[in-house]
Amino acid sequence: MLTDDQKALFEGKNFGHLATVMPDGSPQVSPVWVEMDGDDIVVNSAEGRVKTNNLHRDPRVAISVTAAGDGYTMVAVRGRVVEMTHERADEGIDRLANKYLGVDAFEGRTPGMVRVSIRIRPEVVSTM
Repeated sequence: MLTDDQKALFEGKNFGHLATVMPDGSPQVSPVWVEMDGDDIVVNSAEGRVKTNNLHRDPRVAISVTAAGDGYTMVAVRGRVVEMTHERADEGIDRLANKYLGVDAFEGRTPGMVRVSIRIRPEVVSTM
């Protein structure tokens, strides 16, 4: 569903903004590191955070990415989370830390932190 140019925004060193739905129906937005896996968008978080709690309850999301240095080049996606898994989530955050920070391993881990990989399937795509 995403064009190659739109995928390139998610594959580049651009921050995403992920919107989830709070229990009262209000929106909640978090900045996130993003990557593509085929046609799906993948973000990584930790269990117990507001966004992961929201996603366990309601899989509807919106996510946007704006090109670094060019606020007029962007893509916005509405879709659903089709998978949340702990499998290889630690590898995923290390890969994202390398992409965004140039380090081999994510240094923000804390004792007991459980990483989760979140796979988003685009349903509606728009650009500016």
